[in-house]
Amino acid sequence: MPQLFRIGSYIIYFWSNENDPLEPIHVHIAEGRASANATKVWITSTGKTLLCNNNSKIPQQTLRAMIKVIEANSSDIIDKWYEQFGEIRYYV
Repeated sequence: MPQLFRIGSYIIYFWSNENDPLEPIHVHIAEGRASANATKVWITSTGKTLLCNNNSKIPQQTLRAMIKVIEANSSDIIDKWYEQFGEIRYYV
C-alpha cells in the first residue's frame, strides 16, 4: 500500500493491487491507516477530482480541504501512479 502523503490524521494512498484490468487513476483516503471502507477520489486528465464515494464518512469541510490538496498535487500523484502500475487510465 503506497502511502502518498498525510493530511492531519488522514492518509492518502493507492492499494498495491488496483484490480485487473487496472482501474482509472484514483486515491483512497482513510483516517489512521488503510481501510476497506476508505473514501475514493478519481483524478481526471486535467488534474481535477471526482468523488467516487465517501465510505469513510469524512466530514464535508475536511473532505473539501483534502480534495484541494489532492488537486494541487495531482501531477505528482499521476507520476507516482505510473511508477507503481506502469500505465494510466482516466475516469473522464
